Amino acid sequence: MILFATSCTKKLKKEHDGKPWKGVIQRIPGKIQCEFYDDGGEGIAYHDQDSINNGSGTLNPADGTFRNEYRKNEGVDISYIKFQDPAIDNSPYNLVEPEKNQLYVGWTNPGEWLNFTVNVKFPGKYQVGIMYGADHDGEISLSVNHEDTKDTLRIPSTFNADDLEDWRQQHHWNYLDSIGLITLKEGIQTITLKTLESGQMNYDYLNFKLIK
Repeated sequence: MILFATSCTKKLKKEHDGKPWKGVIQRIPGKIQCEFYDDGGEGIAYHDQDSINNGSGTLNPADGTFRNEYRKNEGVDISYIKFQDPAIDNSPYNLVEPEKNQLYVGWTNPGEWLNFTVNVKFPGKYQVGIMYGADHDGEISLSVNHEDTKDTLRIPSTFNADDLEDWRQQHHWNYLDSIGLITLKEGIQTITLKTLESGQMNYDYLNFKLIK
């Protein structure tokens, strides 16, 4: 079922604008990598329930390597797709095979959000896809230029009762080509990804495909 993320009401303050991570603006149409959320810190580039990165430098040891320490001093929780034995992200329970070593945002909770500065090449209506894992059904929203939206995008669980490793339920990866539609103007703007319900979902990337 396609839902629409276009109705807007309240304008948020302009000071919520951060800057593109490392100065690189992600482009639409195309993939928006979730770990490349804006620079600017808590309340500007993102909101997280705590200030600890539960992935980088914590679960993944601070050993000087890029992936293990990626943005480790920020509150957003980040890890990367691991192909190991015993299996982590390379288990037979994947619905879609993920990309090895790809960074992703995890440990998500309701109310948390991420800002992305993007450059939209063509104005129009875009179909939104997502690469993700989720041990429960969840909901997210996408808003543009800090405008509140009442629309929600449903994220179906990737839970599989055949997998007896409870911790791995969030690591059953899937790609959905269409979770909703969003209308975008041309040019540089901010997209906000917010977790609304359930949480504990892993976000690899969003994909924006121009359809009209």
